[in-house]
Amino acid sequence: MAYAQSTKGPSKLKTMDLADTSLDASLMAALHDLLELSESGEKPHPPSRAYIRDSKAMKATPADILECPNEYNFIVDMPGLKPDQIKVHVEDGNVLVVSGERRREKDKEKERESEKGGGEGGVKYVRMERRLGKFLKKFVLGENADTEKISAEYKDGVLTVVVEKRPTPKPRSIEVKVGSSA
Repeated sequence: MAYAQSTKGPSKLKTMDLADTSLDASLMAALHDLLELSESGEKPHPPSRAYIRDSKAMKATPADILECPNEYNFIVDMPGLKPDQIKVHVEDGNVLVVSGERRREKDKEKERESEKGGGEGGVKYVRMERRLGKFLKKFVLGENADTEKISAEYKDGVLTVVVEKRPTPKPRSIEVKVGSSA
């Protein structure tokens, strides 16, 4: 593999072959791996569409987390969803997942079209600013979170998930007995 090295100005280039350097073969192999250079010229796979969609949904879903003495409160904005469109579950034992999806309502558009005596031209959006698509947020729960005691309430486009804490074990003292020395 050759790299260009400048000597006295941009017009004069001298090539330097890495084989001429005293780099060990195992070091070269490690460099190839780090730079993701392969002999066949394959490129690394791009992220999947689902991964990109979930990543965007997580960034676009605002949430607040409150820690109270006996519970954690997760407050997530999910406007325009119906309660049956929202899913709350725990995965991997300690990850709280809140998700939902808001889609454009095709039936309402068709209804408006028929009311207007439609057919010609139909109904079209002049401006569409309300958020459509997937809502997703994942929260890693602390060790003291009781995953068996989770409740969720949805009101006015805001989902509040309450995860109760396990009671902290109280320290107990152990009596030290004095042994008799014989």
